[in-house]
Amino acid sequence: MSAGGGRFSRLRHTLLGRRYWQRYRFTSNNEVKLLRSGDEFFDALIERIDAAEQSVALETYIFCDDESGQAVNDALLRAAKRGVRVRVITDGIGTARLKMFEQWPAAGIEHRIYNPHIFGRFGFSRTHRKLAVVDNEVGYCGGINIVDDYENNGQKLPYRRWDFAVELRGPVVSDIRDAIEVQWRRIHVGHRPLDSIKPDLSPHDTSSLGSLRRRRRRRNEELWAGGEPCVAFVARDNLINRRAIEKAYLAAIGQARHEILLANPYFMPGRKLRRALVYAARRGVEVKLIIGRKEFKALDYAVPFLYNALLRAGVQIAEYEKTLLHGKVAVVDSNWGTVGSSNLDALSLMLNNEANVVLVNDQSIARLREAILGAVADARPIDEAHYEKRPARVRAISWIAYTSYRVAMKVLTVGGYD
Repeated sequence: MSAGGGRFSRLRHTLLGRRYWQRYRFTSNNEVKLLRSGDEFFDALIERIDAAEQSVALETYIFCDDESGQAVNDALLRAAKRGVRVRVITDGIGTARLKMFEQWPAAGIEHRIYNPHIFGRFGFSRTHRKLAVVDNEVGYCGGINIVDDYENNGQKLPYRRWDFAVELRGPVVSDIRDAIEVQWRRIHVGHRPLDSIKPDLSPHDTSSLGSLRRRRRRRNEELWAGGEPCVAFVARDNLINRRAIEKAYLAAIGQARHEILLANPYFMPGRKLRRALVYAARRGVEVKLIIGRKEFKALDYAVPFLYNALLRAGVQIAEYEKTLLHGKVAVVDSNWGTVGSSNLDALSLMLNNEANVVLVNDQSIARLREAILGAVADARPIDEAHYEKRPARVRAISWIAYTSYRVAMKVLTVGGYD
């Protein structure tokens, strides 16, 4: 083998090892606390930052210069002043160039911006993740940006956003920490460093990757079957974990036997996920879908185009308009749940950097289920008969909006969106 061929082989081995490291793993002995709304999340986050002794790492899509943003900013400044290493990642489009950022370098806060322009070196993608790790001991993952709960694009909301995050302690925190670390390095050098993630296999390990994958699957199944609470951190990117979050949803929906509760603000998934929901309803699973409204007008017109096949299969659909539904959550059979940043649309499932936490047999799932059912009660149910009687003009607008969205996403995802 030539020297060039040898280098390629070693590189391929490293990448394959890394690929299997990146696939999500379930761990036990974690502490999970469900946080509902920004009120609970900011109180918990600021308390942890104020107690930090070594490090704080924060990644968010939106960081606003409002009351909530100032409170988090003040906590970060206090931590940096104590000698804590503070790092913040914000998105180049989701977050404006805030005046508070100007004081960060002098205060010792390190700040990096992901993809500063609409089309940058990372293409069209955004970091839509909402993550934090304090002292490598406490981690956060969810859908809550650093923004006031009652503000939305300059308008006052009647009630706080409907949104969630989780506070985590235990082995899963290391996975969140590694994800932020990789993102931090990637922004700096413009690509993912080969040494930024530990591969599952050492260079001298001769065991097959297939065997490694089977061992991980067996370990996951043992945790689930034993009824032991376990947690997995599931992230997607445009390099290796392209469909990680979508596959997590598909696996849970495919195994559902009794109930699927799903709440999401932007429901425009591809055919696989829609078919999975249809098949579940047809085999007798009670499927309830709660969809957010009144944030993006185009989606308000486009999403109802998908209702026909879902309603015919028996899926119960409700549109939530009490306030801004921003939570991206689901519960299946009362023993599987997910909380995170990923919408169920082409941008989240195919383009953006996203992160969810998957919970199995955890006691916090009961509280999440209760919250989703509460949203169902507050939402407007879509009646199939009334839906079928929509005027031709409304049907036409819905079709045009859906078709336009689909074409645009096909282009942006280079044909990946189906």
